Amino acid sequence: MAALPLATTDLCDANPELITNGDLRVLQPIFRIYGKRQAFSGQVVTLKVFEDNALVIELVQKKGHGRVLVVDAGGSMRCANLGGMLTQWAHGNGWAGIIVNGCIRDVDDINACDIGVRALNTHPVKPGKKGTGEKNVPVAFAGARICDGEWLYADTDGILVSKTELTI
Repeated sequence: MAALPLATTDLCDANPELITNGDLRVLQPIFRIYGKRQAFSGQVVTLKVFEDNALVIELVQKKGHGRVLVVDAGGSMRCANLGGMLTQWAHGNGWAGIIVNGCIRDVDDINACDIGVRALNTHPVKPGKKGTGEKNVPVAFAGARICDGEWLYADTDGILVSKTELTI
């Protein structure tokens, strides 16, 4: 069994200089908590999409190796970019968590899955599947810039992004 993720409050308390210089960023508290895993962490894989989840499907079907998928869905409130089946695939393939700057659906299925999920809200409409978007590019939302390969730490107190893996 993997070690429990470090608490975001402890990481902030132990690294004030990283917060000051911008190497450790705190996302604005705009996300709702879903999934059984309340706390999770891992190296970031980024996606930038808009009302299209073909790239999300592609990535969750690959091995996650304990990483966190960060999906900038443009904050869209017109459809969901993640649902129960994709969340189950992500869990089965070893992803630690998924952050969606947009909506999700199939919340009961997602909440039954042992994975961490954060999203702005829920929406019953499915997205398009044209395959538009970009992988492994910097994204910016919730007051922070997030780059592929950085480290993300999430728990019930908030979400942090660090340029490097953190210890206490």
